[in-house]
Amino acid sequence: MPIPFLLMGCIMVLVSASNDVVSPEMYYADTDHGRPFAKDPDVVRFKGRCLLYYSMRPDPRLGIGIAKSVDLTHWHKIGEIEPAGDCEQKGIGAPAALVHAGRVHLFYQTYGNGPKDALCHAFSEDGLHFERNPTNPIFAPSGSWTVGRAIDAEVFLDGETAYLYGATRDPEMKRQMLFVATAPLAAGFVRDSWTQRCTSPILAPELPWETKCIEAPSIITHDGRYFMFYAGGYNNDPQQIGVAVSPDGLAWKRLSTDPLLPNGPPGSWNHSESGHPGVFVDDDGQAWLFFQGNNDDGKTWYLSKMKIAWDGAGLPYLIRPEDGREYRLQPEKND
Repeated sequence: MPIPFLLMGCIMVLVSASNDVVSPEMYYADTDHGRPFAKDPDVVRFKGRCLLYYSMRPDPRLGIGIAKSVDLTHWHKIGEIEPAGDCEQKGIGAPAALVHAGRVHLFYQTYGNGPKDALCHAFSEDGLHFERNPTNPIFAPSGSWTVGRAIDAEVFLDGETAYLYGATRDPEMKRQMLFVATAPLAAGFVRDSWTQRCTSPILAPELPWETKCIEAPSIITHDGRYFMFYAGGYNNDPQQIGVAVSPDGLAWKRLSTDPLLPNGPPGSWNHSESGHPGVFVDDDGQAWLFFQGNNDDGKTWYLSKMKIAWDGAGLPYLIRPEDGREYRLQPEKND
């Protein structure tokens, strides 16, 4: 039976008192390069099949793997994207995929360059072989509040506008926080088309569970509002997943002072973290949240998923496929 609601400012989280250690239905890792390693998931449906893009580690560089599935649960690796060009030579990762105009567009970060990491773009006719944007890297933020680094790309299309989200750090490279830029969709995602839409972070770590990091924004819209799933905390702090809401995709407010999806209890596959969310909305309208986890402080990394649902107030909650357990935010009841 559920235990009573726990008050958290304006939002409460429903938690379960039952044993919460379950084996995930989806439990994917890339083992082609040794230890199981798959992070930073993003999924699209393209030409009749689902494609999963993720970070993998062909030591010593970070790279991008591609897997396919017919049921969103069982995945089979079908390819890799290797670094190309001067800015990618130390590695690439954290892919964000979208389908537009008959192509898969992939937005990703350079890796291993510290404050000089930036966001890049590539496109594909088949989802496997990608052509780079000749203006790469396409974006990194500017201003006195940021060191100028950009990682963890997310691109969301709304009408004729592309919204580009990502994570950056403060000038001391200690605190990770989020930015947003926009571009006309017709401009083709080239570097000069992007306009930074913030002069300070759109979301920065403030809550204890967020420690010194907010990253991995992933966007979905519902009933005219933007919702952002984001990762709070650096890897294995533990990293956990929160939610924010916006009327316009630019100004954001948290929905809770606690994570919606916390790390798992001792003995669970995701005890060290539940992190780096990636939203996928299927052709039938069903939405899924893909995320990464591990239980060995990052020696291995696996991917899994939960179903996204909406309550009567238009707020998102998660349903665990294995047993139907809900991770739910509820408005505080007034006395």
